Amino acid sequence: MNGGFLRRWLKHLLARAKPSHLDDLAPTLARIAAGHRLAFRNDGAIFHEPGKFASPRPPGHYREYVDPTEGMAGPGPRRIIIGQDGELYYTKNHYKSFPKLN
Repeated sequence: MNGGFLRRWLKHLLARAKPSHLDDLAPTLARIAAGHRLAFRNDGAIFHEPGKFASPRPPGHYREYVDPTEGMAGPGPRRIIIGQDGELYYTKNHYKSFPKLN
């Protein structure tokens, strides 16, 4: 998924009536949609563990983004994982579980 498509897709997602589970992620999704990255090496990087999903895709299919954890100086345990097909996953426990959000 190229950057322009990703930004358009996320803006569309944020413009729709959001399910409550996306409310807390809205600032991070808006940041990603605007093309802004945080100063952490893995923010916007290729996600290298696609085997963690029920339907793994080839390497490079998923990108991960940091969802900042309040009170932590580093990236913390929370990540949003976005696939090239528009899949949206979230982990709040540093890759232990990945509920699909869309």
